[in-house]
Amino acid sequence: MKTVTSRDNPILKSLRALLSDTRRQRASGHAVLEGPHLLAAALDHKVSPDLIVVSEAVRSDAEVTALLARTGQAEMVCVSDPLFRSLSELTTPVGILACIAVPPAPTFEAAEDCLLLDAVQDPGNVGTLLRTAAAAGVRDVLLGVGCAVAWSPRVLRAAQGAHFALAIREQVDLADFLKRYPGNSVATVAREGSSLYALDLGAPVAWLVGNEGAGLSPALVDLATQRATIPLAPDCESLNVAAAAAICLFEMRRQRISAKVGTGGTA
Repeated sequence: MKTVTSRDNPILKSLRALLSDTRRQRASGHAVLEGPHLLAAALDHKVSPDLIVVSEAVRSDAEVTALLARTGQAEMVCVSDPLFRSLSELTTPVGILACIAVPPAPTFEAAEDCLLLDAVQDPGNVGTLLRTAAAAGVRDVLLGVGCAVAWSPRVLRAAQGAHFALAIREQVDLADFLKRYPGNSVATVAREGSSLYALDLGAPVAWLVGNEGAGLSPALVDLATQRATIPLAPDCESLNVAAAAAICLFEMRRQRISAKVGTGGTA
């Protein structure tokens, strides 16, 4: 493992640029994972890092040592704790960073469940949406123009490793996709939609969720085959986009589990 002591080392300067500039992240096709949990998730899904940076404080840590043993041919660099803190976005750095090439998403070829994000700008919301999709068994997530960068550090932390269980596509023309999508498409709207619980969600669904303030664009709502509204308590206007999506995806999952049980299948 190489030891780096200079803040101006080219490797560290490149990492800082990736961590601080979302445009560079997207253009480079690389992402930075911070922490042993995210690195373990990547390795579990056969995603090998190009570079690993560890702090002196964790160099001999048993968990870190075990992860380093799994990383194959990755370049490894050790830095002082203050130098690592200059790289980390966390208040309390955890001592390990890894740089990976973003896994390419396979071509979307059939009517499958998918989640479409329209200008969801908050990285925490995008990460939570990805984590929810993975938990609900929805593999395909399409981010339209105006969304937070899916592989940015804040989104990665919020998703807690879900990225590696998903097929993520960014900068997608959602209107064009919907025109070609052969399944049912459901626009989530705050009011004037059918009750979510009245919908038949047994067949593949493309779920549309919108911007934190403006909601879905009217053009996308018009393209959807159905509109769904979650019945809320009186005097409550709306839900956070990630919470609303969770309710919708798990209502779909509930219906399908119930249908399997009802026909003698297993949940």
